[in-house]
Amino acid sequence: MGWLFLLAAGCVEVAFALSIEPTKGFTRPLQTGLCFVLGAGSIYLLTHALKTLPIGTAYAVFTGIGAVGAVTLGIVIFGDPVTLGRLIPIALIVAGIVALRLFSAA
Repeated sequence: MGWLFLLAAGCVEVAFALSIEPTKGFTRPLQTGLCFVLGAGSIYLLTHALKTLPIGTAYAVFTGIGAVGAVTLGIVIFGDPVTLGRLIPIALIVAGIVALRLFSAA
C-alpha cells in the first residue's frame, strides 16, 4: 500500500509543480490556493507512504516522479525542447526509481 501512496504523492507533486507558474508570483488568489492545496496534498500522501517505506527510498522516488513528470508534461503540454541532453538524464532517473522499487526491503 505504501507504494500506491507514493505513486499518488508523486503524481500530485507533478500537478503541484505545474501549478506554480499560473500563480504569477502568488499574486492570483485562486491559482495560489490550488498550488498550496496540491503541495500540501503531495506531502500528506508522502507521509502515508512513509508508514511502510524507508524515508530515503520514499523521498528519492517521490522527487524522481516529480522531476520526470514535470519534464515530460513540459514537453507534451508546453512544447519544451526534446533533446538527448534532457532525455538521457530522465531515463537515468526512471532507471533509478525502478531499481529502488525492485531492491527496496518494503
